[in-house]
Amino acid sequence: MFKTERFEDRAFKRLSIAVIAVSDTRTLETDTGGALLKSLLEADGHSCAERVVIRDDIQLIRHAVQGFVADPRVDVILTTGGTGFSGRDVTPEAVEPLFDKRMDGFSVLFHQYSATTVGTSSIQSRATGGLIGTTFVFCLPGSRGACRDAWEGILTHQLDYRHKPCNFVELMPRLDER
Repeated sequence: MFKTERFEDRAFKRLSIAVIAVSDTRTLETDTGGALLKSLLEADGHSCAERVVIRDDIQLIRHAVQGFVADPRVDVILTTGGTGFSGRDVTPEAVEPLFDKRMDGFSVLFHQYSATTVGTSSIQSRATGGLIGTTFVFCLPGSRGACRDAWEGILTHQLDYRHKPCNFVELMPRLDER
């Protein structure tokens, strides 16, 4: 669907990515979305810094995200779950106030890609992304399909230093410029 190319003369840069599943009902053993993200990012050559499950609670989600942001080993944080419209879906409310820079284009691109797989049901997601300090954070829906759409349609490319015309990895050394 989207044009992707690679700078073949660039070496792959392995990132350390934390995965946070947000759910009141799932455990590490039953969290299929987080497990899929871990397998996809590792298949692409990245490492999973840690994978955790956090209850749908604004303070708990913020605490987990801020902990990973403070960890110098973590380059990127992916959350999965809590982006819908039920009363317990609070991931955007927890994470967006922490953003130093919001990435509106991530949500737009996620919906464009997701609509090709789930049609108008994509509208039920409040996927969001942004930058906290020098850490990229992406909040994805909890379904395996949505996690796959986000990874395969967007993140696999933007988290690959070889992707052109530009990618997040080449920006990382400059994120703390003032």
